[in-house]
Amino acid sequence: MGQELLAIIEQLEREKGIRKEVLLQAVESALLTACRKVIDLKPEDELTVKIDPKTGEIKARCNNQEIRSIDFGRIAASTARQVIIQRIREAEKEVVFSEFQGKIGEIVSGTVYRFEKGNIIVDLLGKAEGVIFRREQSPTEEFKQGQRIRAYVVEVKKESRGPQVILSRVHPNFVKKLFELEVPEIYEGIVEIKSIARQPGVRTKISVASKNEKVDSVGACVGMRGSRVRNVVNELHGEKIDIIRFNEDIREYIRAALSPAEVSEIKLDKENLKAEVIVAEDQLSLAIGKQGQNVRLASRLIGWELDIRTKETAGITKEEKKEKKEKRIEISLEQLPGIGKKTVANLKAAGIQTIEDIVKLDIEKLTQIKGIGKKRAEKLIAEAKKIAELS
Repeated sequence: MGQELLAIIEQLEREKGIRKEVLLQAVESALLTACRKVIDLKPEDELTVKIDPKTGEIKARCNNQEIRSIDFGRIAASTARQVIIQRIREAEKEVVFSEFQGKIGEIVSGTVYRFEKGNIIVDLLGKAEGVIFRREQSPTEEFKQGQRIRAYVVEVKKESRGPQVILSRVHPNFVKKLFELEVPEIYEGIVEIKSIARQPGVRTKISVASKNEKVDSVGACVGMRGSRVRNVVNELHGEKIDIIRFNEDIREYIRAALSPAEVSEIKLDKENLKAEVIVAEDQLSLAIGKQGQNVRLASRLIGWELDIRTKETAGITKEEKKEKKEKRIEISLEQLPGIGKKTVANLKAAGIQTIEDIVKLDIEKLTQIKGIGKKRAEKLIAEAKKIAELS
């Protein structure tokens, strides 16, 4: 019985990855439970069951007296079976928990198992269940059941049914780890990722520096004909990536962070980590980016507040800007070129009283007003912006 028991335990150790000591304790606990059912004990009696880890011999003692009359083989096969199974399951869960606890901050692979209230449940190779909550999903990505998926491990929780692995595809470090996988120089520590700013599904800015003057940090990340960065972009389903060379000179760093826009001049407020960035008129929209995306990500990347201005507006104080804005509000709708009384009446009926109100609207909302189609809406907004800028 002893050697057979040890053989089974050693097999379980190999297959399940559970330490022999843990399995022996599980069997001892199960046998102890079984013995209590077949031995008449007084409340003060102390019963112990131990297994010799070398021979597999089972010894039971009651109040330091060895008990030899129990058929442990029969008990182990019947009463103790369920207890052993339960303890092994608990040990398995602990092994899996420890394994994924060690993977926090890493990327894991799995298969989309099901969708639950907007969350993606991931089968992590049959070992554990991962979940990508809605907030941790990129707005531009869609996955199907059975599809392979990679994600960043944020946290591991102990649940009654087993460890739950919290995953993310929007975490900035997900991009960092993808570059580590694609760029050997980053993995080896030759190239360092200094900072990351990300708007998931849209654009990421990443600044890099080389610790070896013979290695170009940006070139290493881009790869031959863009192969390395392309692999990261494909994993992120088309998210744009700007790779920027880190620079100790904050002016040069700001210029690089705002690329592809060309910067004319930079005025620094080092005490408050603020910078007034002056660009040509034709570079303004490029520097700011769609819905302020470019300047916002550049600001996050370098850790400075960036104020983008043209040469015409440079040096204007906040008070002057406020005064200018208030003046703009006073401009009536009638000053829009080519606008008729009927259109003005429809706009005012919808609560739009000034040119500033039109500037704030998008095309979709403007087309909801009677008599205004898409082309007309585009023209009205464009004209309103021109007048607002000139005023």
